[in-house]
Amino acid sequence: MDTLNHENLQRIYHHAGSTYPEECCGFVFADGTVHRGVNIQSELNRRQPDIHTRTAANGYTFSVADTLAMNQSFRSSNPVTIIYHSHPDVGAYFSREDENKALFMGKPAYPVAYLVVDVYKAQARSAKLFQWNGKCFACIQEFQVNEQDSTTHVRS
Repeated sequence: MDTLNHENLQRIYHHAGSTYPEECCGFVFADGTVHRGVNIQSELNRRQPDIHTRTAANGYTFSVADTLAMNQSFRSSNPVTIIYHSHPDVGAYFSREDENKALFMGKPAYPVAYLVVDVYKAQARSAKLFQWNGKCFACIQEFQVNEQDSTTHVRS
């Protein structure tokens, strides 16, 4: 199954638009189920601003329940294969912060690809899929949103 089919991309784009101007976060299971995560970054910032300097406007952290569900999936027949989040008003790219969250001691923390959605004024404009290539996270696929017909165009 193509986990990033048109319907799932539309679900993810809608999620990104609905949380704007904050980042959304979620994941996609191997069977194609999209899970909308809860971004607790602003809550962490309110509690400990000296430690958690970012808010949900420019960062994401999954809730404990989301993290638990994701970790349990890796021991199941339906693991998470893609983690997604949005970048409000700054474009779809794999930031230094994204890399820091995705790596543990220089190696990927999870066996997944990462989808970053470019959202501007509550509208998704594009997305890029990144995967670890042994040295860094590289873009392996791009998705452009065509506003006239709401279709998604893929560029590998």
